[in-house]
Amino acid sequence: MITILGPTASGKTPVAAHLAARIGGEIISADSRQVYRRMDIGTGKDLADYTVETSQSVRHFVSIPYHLIDIREPGTKYNLFEYQQDFFDAYQDIRSRGAVPVLCGGTGLYIEAVLKGYKLSPVPQNQALRDSLEGKSLDELKQMLIDLKARNGSNMHNTTDVDSCQRAIRAIEIESHRGTGVLCDDKIAQHSCPPVRSLIIGIGIDRELRREKITRRLKARLDEGMVDEVKALLAEGIPAEDLIYYGLEYKFITEYILGQTTYDEMFTRLEIAIHQFAKRQMTWFRGMERRGFHINWIDATLPMEDKIKRIIDLW
Repeated sequence: MITILGPTASGKTPVAAHLAARIGGEIISADSRQVYRRMDIGTGKDLADYTVETSQSVRHFVSIPYHLIDIREPGTKYNLFEYQQDFFDAYQDIRSRGAVPVLCGGTGLYIEAVLKGYKLSPVPQNQALRDSLEGKSLDELKQMLIDLKARNGSNMHNTTDVDSCQRAIRAIEIESHRGTGVLCDDKIAQHSCPPVRSLIIGIGIDRELRREKITRRLKARLDEGMVDEVKALLAEGIPAEDLIYYGLEYKFITEYILGQTTYDEMFTRLEIAIHQFAKRQMTWFRGMERRGFHINWIDATLPMEDKIKRIIDLW
């Protein structure tokens, strides 16, 4: 397998698609929010990127198969356990047809979980715990999560998008369950997915260029109708708290629609949050390197052909 990772706005999806077109590959998404249907603009699915021009002389285009996008309904809570199972099903399916799996995304925990083969079990909802946490501030919840992780010696839970109380409570719920010893119990080891060998490619982008691209892309997505997308989700009956749970675009735009902020305040806060999110993604990837993963970094500004050649040479 080949893994293409990088922070938001690094251009990893077009690289993965062009690579897949060249080597007979299919893409498995590693994005925690692109699993949801009708959440397209806010999650940056950019499905047009999966259509690749392979010959300019005769204008020939190829559609690259992709997996683990649009597989759940909005309002549901997709988790790491489900992702690991879905990934392995897609991975085996692709391999069985003689194609090359290309894992692509920015959710570091998802990538690390499938490459290492984490032993996981589903984490049930703990209503008593949730009731005890009700009314606590986001800062208080984050500190509780930090304390729990330290106590458990855990680096498994992803904190890159714990930006709402609901998400923080779910993170505490997962970490508390792990603290019971159930999450990695030998009895469930047989249900775990094995580690996957992979060449890992990181799309490296200069911090200032990344910030510029994030701001430009945010403006473009708002112009494309991102607010209307969130309004449509609310109109179909998805509770506002569920959309806020998904974080970033859905959190801040929902608050704007509810009249809790102005448009300008929403834009400023969302822009800052995405910049912070990209920084935390890079922190996770650097942590992966410290945990023994070798990431081959490629400059995002190189011409596409140069990037693909470099990856194929490494492969």
